[in-house]
Amino acid sequence: MKILANDGLSANAISKLTENGHEVLTTKVAQEQLANYIQKNEIEILIVRSATKVTQEIIQACPTLKCIGRAGIGLDNIDLATAQSKGIAVFNTPDASVNAVAELAIGHLIAGARYLHDANRNMPLDGDTQFNQLKKVYSNGLELKDKKLGIIGFGKTGKAVAQKALALGMEVLATGKEKGIENVTLSFFNHQTLTLPVTLLPMEELLPQVDFISIHVPAQNEYLLTQKEFELMKHGVGIINTSRGEVINEVDLINYLENKKISFAGLDVFQDEPTPAVQLLMHPDISLSPHIGGATVESIERCSMELVERILNHFN
Repeated sequence: MKILANDGLSANAISKLTENGHEVLTTKVAQEQLANYIQKNEIEILIVRSATKVTQEIIQACPTLKCIGRAGIGLDNIDLATAQSKGIAVFNTPDASVNAVAELAIGHLIAGARYLHDANRNMPLDGDTQFNQLKKVYSNGLELKDKKLGIIGFGKTGKAVAQKALALGMEVLATGKEKGIENVTLSFFNHQTLTLPVTLLPMEELLPQVDFISIHVPAQNEYLLTQKEFELMKHGVGIINTSRGEVINEVDLINYLENKKISFAGLDVFQDEPTPAVQLLMHPDISLSPHIGGATVESIERCSMELVERILNHFN
């Protein structure tokens, strides 16, 4: 079969596909040219990550498509209903990038709490002339130990963030449909494990209690955090979003950063990707990354190989 890996695929995964008699193209095709490329080259399997949108128009215009693979967790960049109506198989890799996203969330959390994002902007500019002044400014950071982290969305990624936060000595609360306790197990390099409790609360009860918030939810039909929710939070809270840009009202976020109700934000995702609002990009209290949560050397390899296995099993 002819396969287009439009957002890339690991070398090992490409080798496995070719060994099984498939032709793999890794040309990066622009979104507006994708349908024509698939038609012209009679592509039967399309593999994407988050950058490529497989819309209703593309699916309907490409009768050769038999399978769409998403190397990642979500499927919101694929019109699943249209694909299913055409009998097109759709696969994703829900587990392969969980650890990568969780580690990035913790990275943004530490960067915000210790002003690392801003220090890395200003040290190259003024470190040689204003070292002591910068030292004074950035010496007011916070330690994470004994602080409360609230996790909104307690699926696989939310639980992975909880594991890492618990290992840092934080208390973790998470959103749940009902109040209760859910145990989280930490696994260490020597195969030892430790199980610790996480308190589950409705979001409106969680928000006033926590020092930091990390968001791990799928795509939503409306904002999850707006002025209403920001008003419920502690003064000086830090917010991390590595899930979907559309879950936060970015205008409200900027306003609450400006009045210091929110002390910092860590954003890997944005409403207007790939052209985030300049007010976010230039804000000194926002730690930024360009939607790389699920992308590491290890996770790309895991995603690629897991997806290839699913495709090969399906067609064999």
